[in-house]
Amino acid sequence: MIQQFRIYSFALLLLILAPEASQAGNPSAKEPPARLWYQQPATKWDAEALPVGNGRIGAMLYGGAEKERVQFNEQSLWSGDNNWDGEYKTGDRGFGSYRNFGEFEITFRQIGEVEKYVRALDIQQGIHTTSFQSNGVAFTRTAFASYPDQVIVFRYSAGKKKALSGRITLNSAQGARAVAADNTLSFSGEMPNSLKYAAKIKAVYTDGKVVAADSALVFENCSTLTLYLFAHTNYYPDYASGWRGKDPMTLIRQEEVSLQNTNYDKIKERHVKDVSTLMQAASIDIGTSPMAQAQLPTDQRLKKYQSGETDPDLEELVFQYGRYLLVSSSRPGGLPANLQGLWNNSNTPAWASDYHNNINIQMNYWGAESTNLSECHLPLIDYIVAQQEPCRIASRKAFGENVRGWTARTSQSIFGGNGWEWNIPASAWYAQHIFEHWAFTRDDAYLRKTGYPVLKEICQFWEDRLKKMPDGALMVPNGWSPEHGPREDGVMHDQQLVWDLFQNYLDAAAALGIDTAYQRKVAAMQKALAPNKIGKWGQLQEWQADRDDPNDQHRHTSHLFAVYPGRQINRIQTPALATAAEISLRSRSGNYGANANTPFTVASTVGDSRRSWTWPWRCALWARLGDGEKAGIMIRGLLQFNMLPNLFATHPPFQMDGNFGITGAIPEMLLQSHAGVIQLLPAIPASWKNGSFRGLRARGGYVVDCRWENGMVTMWKVRSAKPGKLKVQVNGKTMETTSERL
Repeated sequence: MIQQFRIYSFALLLLILAPEASQAGNPSAKEPPARLWYQQPATKWDAEALPVGNGRIGAMLYGGAEKERVQFNEQSLWSGDNNWDGEYKTGDRGFGSYRNFGEFEITFRQIGEVEKYVRALDIQQGIHTTSFQSNGVAFTRTAFASYPDQVIVFRYSAGKKKALSGRITLNSAQGARAVAADNTLSFSGEMPNSLKYAAKIKAVYTDGKVVAADSALVFENCSTLTLYLFAHTNYYPDYASGWRGKDPMTLIRQEEVSLQNTNYDKIKERHVKDVSTLMQAASIDIGTSPMAQAQLPTDQRLKKYQSGETDPDLEELVFQYGRYLLVSSSRPGGLPANLQGLWNNSNTPAWASDYHNNINIQMNYWGAESTNLSECHLPLIDYIVAQQEPCRIASRKAFGENVRGWTARTSQSIFGGNGWEWNIPASAWYAQHIFEHWAFTRDDAYLRKTGYPVLKEICQFWEDRLKKMPDGALMVPNGWSPEHGPREDGVMHDQQLVWDLFQNYLDAAAALGIDTAYQRKVAAMQKALAPNKIGKWGQLQEWQADRDDPNDQHRHTSHLFAVYPGRQINRIQTPALATAAEISLRSRSGNYGANANTPFTVASTVGDSRRSWTWPWRCALWARLGDGEKAGIMIRGLLQFNMLPNLFATHPPFQMDGNFGITGAIPEMLLQSHAGVIQLLPAIPASWKNGSFRGLRARGGYVVDCRWENGMVTMWKVRSAKPGKLKVQVNGKTMETTSERL
């Protein structure tokens, strides 16, 4: 809904009067940041190489001139046993780990001194390019991972005929031997866990000669050369099928056939349309960087930012980069993004590059709905559904044969595996994602068929699991505040998650108009949950006992789940608890207790709290608490202390939840909808004086655009598939309105 106000002709009046809205249209004339670029090839995989991906297969490109190296992955290449339940054994058997698929190298002959070198990644189109001049000849190399055609495409071009000659080799990271035949290189093999895998490179569309030579392809006298890279396993996401499906080489041949009647330009056109449609669905404008700074290569810009300079366009680029990484690592029909998204060059990656469910996998998807990438959320939901049966079996083994429903250990694999410590409220946190997909889309068919059954079953687990105390209160027994403190009853993190689960169930059941008797039971359990407590120094207690240390700067803020991503605590409905949460957050950030008089700066968050994922969570927490200045400081902290030159977040080591998390946190500064009203600009810092956003989503199925000047909203628009009445808070005033049709 666009709120129209009178248009005054005098600029002075426009400055004096606080406008309520303006005309329809794009709220921002500035194009969103589109490019990471560098003036030298990459040498470090995790810090400098650049990613492409189509959700299922991906690659990291170095951009070498004489030798191009491409490392690639397929998301289902995992070691480990089916339905593992126990120790965190990350080798060939046991829990397992995500594995490196392989790499290929192209060695170019007759490349001399390199000039005018540029390596770039266009995140709005999903295209990697390398360009340079050598011996007076211009060379251009293009790569992209196509979701519509399920192939990674590489094109090598020269501005002079017969200027491309060289050799291509393909190497499996799992020990399979590559075979060259005609214009193809391929390998296939089988993991110790009987998972089959295969990859193939096919040379097409060249005006020169390509021949097989030993275990390589040799190309001669080309001006253009195009390669297709295919990769598959026989993984199938179904417990009843033993997690195995079709032969991988059969799948590759099917994809080859599907590309026979097309060409490079058509494949690229389909790819660009696919990626750009998703990437252009949302944008933000929080300021404009000086031209001299904006024109610097990305690594140089980051260095200047880390030395203290401001660069709002770089912050916007980081926001959009997180969206690009999700588009590239999580697409319908595939697995969800793991700890490293999709990209992994190791057979022993940190934490198995697995699915950690005590915040990490959830953080990966914090921005999926709010930044208009709802379809990218579906792989996580599909994963949750697929893992239910092995989790039911493991849960009954751990908690009793008569326990209904399920939960999970902290680490999960793609084969139904559960490893390391039990994260008992894991299923309740998963349930939030099940619910939020409906809350943002209002897809009632999804809720009825998929979402509601999952929510109800998890409620039944907690109906059987909750412990009744002598005073009648219900507590989560033997809980743990990740990764902090002892195991005991009534840990606040667990209590808050179960409260959130029950509220999500009640809202879902009411929307469908079903199970009224069970709604009453869940409502009664929710009411009986032991409540949040305020401790002796004004803090929100982490445990039932008032033992919190005001000088504790632990990385986790688990007891603040109720602020974000939960919705139990907010400034309007629970102001005392919100103030207590603020005190706890200040404590964890080195701004309380012995440090109470220390200014809150990016430097005051130290040591254990400087982690890739802590900054985004705290950014979102400060946004929910209405403090835009501190939220903005958290953005700076991530870029200053935990970001690599290729803009990958590092824990350390490299871990992608920081990229995904900050993309979910920034919208909370601009738009909130968790408390029953759409709030515009709830927590922007003073440095975001003028700006706009377009395409952000709010709960209720709404898409919102907004523009502001001097910190005041001057234009806003709310659209939805079905026009409906809603409440919007604009410039501190709440009003009722009706959304426009999308």
